[in-house]
Amino acid sequence: MIPTGRLFGNDLVLTRTFRAPIDDVWASITESERTARWFGPWEGDAGPGKTIKVQMVHEEGKPWMDMTIDACEPPRRLSMSAGQEWRLDMVLSETAGVTELRFTHHLTAKDNVGEVGPGWEYYLDGLVAARDDQPHPSFDDYYPSMKEYYEASGR
Repeated sequence: MIPTGRLFGNDLVLTRTFRAPIDDVWASITESERTARWFGPWEGDAGPGKTIKVQMVHEEGKPWMDMTIDACEPPRRLSMSAGQEWRLDMVLSETAGVTELRFTHHLTAKDNVGEVGPGWEYYLDGLVAARDDQPHPSFDDYYPSMKEYYEASGR
């Protein structure tokens, strides 16, 4: 696997492109039954300023975590946070039936980018696989092989 993410200051940015309408990709990142296929399901009363519970099904123990929806502007932008460590922005744009997802993790510090970068590569490739009805990738293909790339980009 080749890493695709880039750091812009403390912002880790990754993009993925889909041959699909924006509304369909939006559903993949917002509807619980679809997020369950690549990240994990969520439950709760969703809306800006509200907190939902998200299960990380590909992590050891499949833990649940609280995530606050900071902004929701269908079908273009979803911002979420979990404490100070996870501040995420997902922005969609469509041109001629092709939708780009620009995923940004606003890092508080770059000291753990060697773990965070490969993790998001893995999850976003999981999104691609889920949309293509392919098996979820193996984390071993991302970590530790991508660690050095991300650590070097954080210096």
